[in-house]
Amino acid sequence: MSVTTPTEKDVSVRIPTYAQSDTEMPVFGRRPAHTNTFAVVQRIMVYAPPLVLGVLLLIIWYVATVFGHVNGLILPVPGDVFNSLKDGLGSGLFLSNALVTIQESLFGFLLALIVALPLGYGLAKSRFIASAVQPYLAAGQAIPAIVIAPVLVFWLGSGLIPITIVCMLVVFFPMVITIAFGVQSIDKTLTDAARVEGASGWPLLTLIEFPLALPAILAAIRTGLTLSITGALVGEFVSAGDQGLGALVQVAREQFNTPLLFATLVVLAILAAAYYSTTWLLVKLAEVVY
Repeated sequence: MSVTTPTEKDVSVRIPTYAQSDTEMPVFGRRPAHTNTFAVVQRIMVYAPPLVLGVLLLIIWYVATVFGHVNGLILPVPGDVFNSLKDGLGSGLFLSNALVTIQESLFGFLLALIVALPLGYGLAKSRFIASAVQPYLAAGQAIPAIVIAPVLVFWLGSGLIPITIVCMLVVFFPMVITIAFGVQSIDKTLTDAARVEGASGWPLLTLIEFPLALPAILAAIRTGLTLSITGALVGEFVSAGDQGLGALVQVAREQFNTPLLFATLVVLAILAAAYYSTTWLLVKLAEVVY
C-alpha cells in the first residue's frame, strides 16, 4: 500500500477552491465593509442627536418670534441675534471682553487647583487635617460667593484680584471634595504592596497614588475649569467693572438690548464648550501617558 503526497500543482489548485468556499478564512489586515459601516453609524448616532435638537430649538425660536408675535424685549429674533454677534465679532467687542473673562477664570481655576491638590490629599490621608478643615470648608460652601464678593471688592477694590478670588471660591469646594474622594478610593492593598517593595514618600505618591487617583483629579479639573467661567461672571457682576463678558451682559441689560444680551450668551456657551473640550483632550493625553 503506497501513500501519495500532493504535488505543488494540487496544492495550488486546492487553495483557491478553499478560499471560494463557504468556509473562507478571514484575510488578516483588512477590515470588513460592514465593520466600517457600523463605525460610521456609531459616529452619526453620537453627533446627530445634539445637532437635531439644536435645529429643532432654532426652528421653535424662529416660529415663536416671527409668527408667535413674542415681544422682542423678551425673546429677540434669531436674525437680530446673529447680526449682533457678527457685529460684535467684527468690531472686536466680544474678543476683548472674552479675553478678560478668560484671564480671570484661568487665574481663579489655577489658584484653586494649587490649593485643592495638597488640601484634598491631606483631607484623605490625615484625620487631624480633616477634623480641623472640614467645618470651615462646609461653612465656606454654605455662604454663596455672591455674598462674599462685595466684601472682597470693599477690601481689595475692583479689578482682577477680587474677581480671581471669587472665581477660586466658586470652584474650590467641589475640586477639593472630588480630589479627596479620589485619594480615599485608592485600593489600600496596592499601596501596602508598594510599601512592602520599598516604595515610600515621594516615589509612592508620584508612581502609585497619583496614577490611581488621576481619574478623580481629572474629574475635578473638568468640573473646576468649566465652573470657573461662572465664578468670573459673578465677580464681574459684583465689581461693576467695564470689562469682561459679565460687564457686557450688564450693559446689554441696562440698555434693553436683548440681541446683544443673547449674542453674549452665545459667546459664553462657546467659551464653556472650548473649556470642556480642552479638558477632554487632557483626559485623552492622560490615557496615553498612563
